[in-house]
Amino acid sequence: MRMFLAIDLPAEVTDALVRLQAMLPAGRAVPPGNLHLTLAFLDDRPEDQLELLHEDLSAQRFAAPDLAFCGLGCFGAPRPALLFAEIAASAALGTLHAGVHRLIRATGITLPRERYRPHVTLARFRKGADPAPLHRFLEQHGRTALPGFTAHQMTLYCSTLHADGARHDPLASYPLI
Repeated sequence: MRMFLAIDLPAEVTDALVRLQAMLPAGRAVPPGNLHLTLAFLDDRPEDQLELLHEDLSAQRFAAPDLAFCGLGCFGAPRPALLFAEIAASAALGTLHAGVHRLIRATGITLPRERYRPHVTLARFRKGADPAPLHRFLEQHGRTALPGFTAHQMTLYCSTLHADGARHDPLASYPLI
């Protein structure tokens, strides 16, 4: 099962992001129900390993971070592959991310060591798409104010790929205090 651990967005944040997506000149917008902040992508894992992770996540208590957006950006240069709303780095989010990754590694799951750039993916773009409309969009809307929020829980998701995109099914939620 393809798995990831994420922070869900409150309705007012999702609504603000959907309004921003509606102005996109190109690309395939991420469905509102799939908007989230990934903490860890676990990829395919056997059920016994996921059960152990679930037990450990259920027993652990992490602090609830306050999260703020700090602008829009793209991954994939020179032709963007996706557009995202960036979450400002903070000590609280860094502590949560590091703690979750330590716990995941302690269950025997190997995660790639890469720099964490917290973001919410808003849209994906076809390979070879003209980047000019997106660059104009970023010039006009790149600093759009988006509501901040406090993350009160994280959720373990199973992600299934379909022809029309991914479907994310929640398996378990863990409170942040």
